[in-house]
Amino acid sequence: MKLDPGDNAFAGSIPALYQSHLVPLIFEPYATDLAERLQPRSPSRILEVAAGTGVATRAMARLLPPTASIVATDLNQAMLDQAAAAGTARAVTWRQADARHLPFPDGAFDAVVCQFGVMFFPDKAGTFSEARRVLRRGGVLLFSVWDTIEQNEFANTVTTALEALFPEDPPRFMARTPHGYHDRATISADLAAAGFERQPVYETVTKRSKAASARDPAIAYCQGTPLRTEIEARDAEGLERATMAAAQAIEQQFGSGPVDGRIQACIVTAEV
Repeated sequence: MKLDPGDNAFAGSIPALYQSHLVPLIFEPYATDLAERLQPRSPSRILEVAAGTGVATRAMARLLPPTASIVATDLNQAMLDQAAAAGTARAVTWRQADARHLPFPDGAFDAVVCQFGVMFFPDKAGTFSEARRVLRRGGVLLFSVWDTIEQNEFANTVTTALEALFPEDPPRFMARTPHGYHDRATISADLAAAGFERQPVYETVTKRSKAASARDPAIAYCQGTPLRTEIEARDAEGLERATMAAAQAIEQQFGSGPVDGRIQACIVTAEV
């Protein structure tokens, strides 16, 4: 899977809209799940990569003991700024870092965590290798990826609506990147190439995505992700038109009041 240059463009107004609309819509339901998976392992040193605006960071800070140190990193400083502004239940360390070139010594962490970030890594095997380098023997890499776009109803509805709006060159960011890294054989091969010798454990987790109205998920996807860049590249003045088309499609399928759609992801556990 090849990323487009703009797939990692979380800048401008995107981080704030990502935090206000997308995080409660699809990320919060999985953040607690991830933190709860770490609890029985009692890690004392945790590194989060691709932390975004910190939804999983906040869950870990809330659910893991204060003795567990958390370092949360992201490539995009604007996302970390938004995360720091949102705050956490206790102190964590925010640090700008490229997950492919981590500024930490070998074996520095008990756990490396990534919630819905690995899909954005251009070199997945290389990034997994870097995670393995900073893990101690017996440590764990725990990460989540979205299932196919067809299993994630709002994302699929928005993508289909934009295909109708831009039939000659439909924006495919959602299908290409967030929902483009779900094949377990591919993931296993990348982990093996990175030096993870144990067979990874996969678990499909289905949850519900809820919003007060159809417009909320339309804004979340069209304006709070790099899909916005694709829309504006096709029509510089068309962002609101695209958002309206997405909202109308969601309303047609899920109703005019509060909306509720299926989201589905896979949680991957790889032990060193």
